[in-house]
Amino acid sequence: MRDSNKKSRYKQPLIYASMLLLGVILGAWAVVSGVRSPNTTVVTPVTQVASISPAIAQESDRVKSITVPRNYVVEAVNRTGPAVVRINASRTVASNQQIPQEFLEDPMFRQFFGDQLRRMPKERVERGTGSGFIINKEGDIITNAHVVSGADKVTVILKDGRQIEGKVLGSDELTDIAVVQVKPDNLPTVSIGSSANLQPGDWAIAIGNPLGLDNTVTAGIISAIGRNSGQIGVDKRVSFIQTDAAINPGNSGGPLLNQNGEVIGVNTAIIQGAQGLGFAIPIETAQRIAKQLIANGKVSRAYLGIQMVTVDPNVKKQVNQDTEFGIQISEDKGVLITRVVDDSPAAKAGAKRGDVIVKFNDKEILSADQVTQLVEDRAVGDKIRMEVKRAGQTVALNVETAQFPQKFPN
Repeated sequence: MRDSNKKSRYKQPLIYASMLLLGVILGAWAVVSGVRSPNTTVVTPVTQVASISPAIAQESDRVKSITVPRNYVVEAVNRTGPAVVRINASRTVASNQQIPQEFLEDPMFRQFFGDQLRRMPKERVERGTGSGFIINKEGDIITNAHVVSGADKVTVILKDGRQIEGKVLGSDELTDIAVVQVKPDNLPTVSIGSSANLQPGDWAIAIGNPLGLDNTVTAGIISAIGRNSGQIGVDKRVSFIQTDAAINPGNSGGPLLNQNGEVIGVNTAIIQGAQGLGFAIPIETAQRIAKQLIANGKVSRAYLGIQMVTVDPNVKKQVNQDTEFGIQISEDKGVLITRVVDDSPAAKAGAKRGDVIVKFNDKEILSADQVTQLVEDRAVGDKIRMEVKRAGQTVALNVETAQFPQKFPN
């Protein structure tokens, strides 16, 4: 009897559950088949509705019109890309196949070669390509000095297809910066940013014409800052930005951008055989040089008149053991002056061979490249307070920079 009651107690809920499940199945079948029962509400798919309210239709159109946002690279390139140009430069050089006049006049050679010798070209035309970017509505374009070095003819090609003859206003080999000018005609321009606060890991975008492939975009990060010329094997007075954004031949002179599409550098030096390494001149350096080239066609460069070497324990040991040098130093760091040019600004300020520079305008000095860059950033006539160690004593020198001589004194 107890077992019978227990079965009855479980049987009734099972019946209710079965009836509920059957109702769900019948309702679903009614929705799919469109059969409507007196007590069933059929939910019809939206596609089967003959008309919808105007408010819903308007909202639907608005949603459809929303554009999925692009990434920062696309936005940066769209902002700056039109002002990035291709620069084609050609130069006439003497042919390597020139025949000396005495051979041309020799009867034996003339018998064998006839007039072929005289018809050989004495000159040939070399052509190269690079990149650049327009900095103002006046048509001034920053590029690399080596892109237009010795060029007889320069053609600037814009992204919109226009080809304009350009004129080289000036170039500076020591920073590898040049300015080309084209006739102003509704020209796009770049936005100039700053490299002052860059940190390794910041985004970087390069635009240019590598290997003749116009308007190529590569992206990466800032790999390092403050790379000196000695570290990368080039003889330039520049503190380089290093990036892993791909830079190849033809990129030279093109802009390095930040994530906002602002120019932070000018792409330049490439280490032969390196992969994943590119270098750019900071935009502040490029602007400073370009401003002088636009105004004067040349660069006025500050000059101290010293030769120097970075001090470390090994250099200290070598100097102290060199009887010919004749000077003992006690410093393990700083910059040793190995020569002071006669009648130079440094000589007039009292600098001496054997002095160790430890401060430059209250900035601690650790390397010769650091001094070079600090002088490069100064204008002719600037006054510099230099602190040196001389025979263990601290000496303050006040140096007024002069114009870098065209010919360095012996």
